[in-house]
Amino acid sequence: MAGIGPISQDWEPVVIRKKAPNAAAKKDEKAVNAARRTGAEIETIKKSTAGTNKAASSSTSLNTRKLDEETENLAHDRVPTELKKAIMQARMEKKLTQSQLAQMINEKPQVIQEYESGKAIPNQQIITKLERALGAKLRGKK
Repeated sequence: MAGIGPISQDWEPVVIRKKAPNAAAKKDEKAVNAARRTGAEIETIKKSTAGTNKAASSSTSLNTRKLDEETENLAHDRVPTELKKAIMQARMEKKLTQSQLAQMINEKPQVIQEYESGKAIPNQQIITKLERALGAKLRGKK
């Protein structure tokens, strides 16, 4: 086919242009200065919460007021005195240390210390383990 007829192109030229500037690009300092030089109108608006953190703190004032008005004292349950004494007595009868008892029930010694001092939050599973290991009923009369 070479040499037959004139050479022609079947495609049209493609023109690639830059995108028009988006809103953020129009607000930058270069664009504003260029618009000032050309004499274009520049609109400036002062936002009411500019430079402050009012938007973030306005919704918390309602929650804060509710918390301030709340009078109910909330606290976790603690180990009752009877249970503390029962654990200590049963452990002493078996001649076990806190760490030995903890090892028997696969817990840390700190757990036994907290139960015996009354600082622990009662956990029925741990109390059941203690009852089995010590061979004594620690909870109410069943």
